[in-house]
Amino acid sequence: MSDNRPVVPIAAAELDRLLDALMVEFVRLSECLVGEGYRLELGGIDAPGLHYNLSGNGRLIVGNREPIPLQPHTLVVLPANTLFRIEVPSRRGPRGTWRTVNGRSMPSEPGAVRRYVANDGEPVIVLICGYFHASYGASTDLFGTLKGPIVEQFEEGDQVDGTLRTALAELVAQEVGFGAMSAALLKQVIVALLRRSLRSMDLWVERFSLLSDPQIARAFAEMVAHPGARHSVNSLARSAFLSRSAFVARFCSVVGRSPMMILRDLRMRQAADHLRSTTMTIDEVGRHAGYASRSSFVRAFRKAHGCDPASYRRSHARSE
Repeated sequence: MSDNRPVVPIAAAELDRLLDALMVEFVRLSECLVGEGYRLELGGIDAPGLHYNLSGNGRLIVGNREPIPLQPHTLVVLPANTLFRIEVPSRRGPRGTWRTVNGRSMPSEPGAVRRYVANDGEPVIVLICGYFHASYGASTDLFGTLKGPIVEQFEEGDQVDGTLRTALAELVAQEVGFGAMSAALLKQVIVALLRRSLRSMDLWVERFSLLSDPQIARAFAEMVAHPGARHSVNSLARSAFLSRSAFVARFCSVVGRSPMMILRDLRMRQAADHLRSTTMTIDEVGRHAGYASRSSFVRAFRKAHGCDPASYRRSHARSE
């Protein structure tokens, strides 16, 4: 078997399986209204940010990078902890004086919509900023290795603005399940963004370490689609068309942990989901997660979640 990396991008079918299993956790949603001659400083949140311009024209600036032009339906994704500012230049040009609003110093309540206003009249641009975590299991963060901005220009027909407006409305209404609904809506936008990458000339999706190696992505897709199957290092290496040693080395380099450790995380995520949402017995949940022995399953579950499966099910039944 060859250990040379292929130059072809990840197959659409593999990407589809990875996106289907992606777990998106909602962190915060904000609305930003910026007027002419204003500069709104934001960022520094410990989660990737998705920034979508609903209307108007301006620019988004990260550090000393070139300004990112903002027009209606521009979407920008920034890595976690990124400081940035949104500007709408004055029509007076360089003679205009910037008025700066420091949004980072404004307090915000968990789960609430934060509205940042940097204008003294009608805003020129209106953005929705969503912060999130997108992961597989407990340790594989899809956006964890993102180093710089991703910029995509959508169109009105893509309906991204409608999806994000619905997420805002959910948070404002504070109905039961608003957090889960907001996470589901943010996932729709992330999926639309990653799908768009397949039609992009520069295939920026490969900047994600997990998606940069199609052979490792193929094996990982097998794991996330069927975590309870009888996987082994050898069988996963065969699915990636690599030798065992090359597979383990590349998997650890791309994902950051060994294949079997990641598989255990994926199995424990599936088991927790089954305990919360089904009436399967503990033994059935364990078998679906790939454990023939109840005691082995209970030990692994306790190590991952800090309690045994029965206690986990009872605690989540009380909270619902």
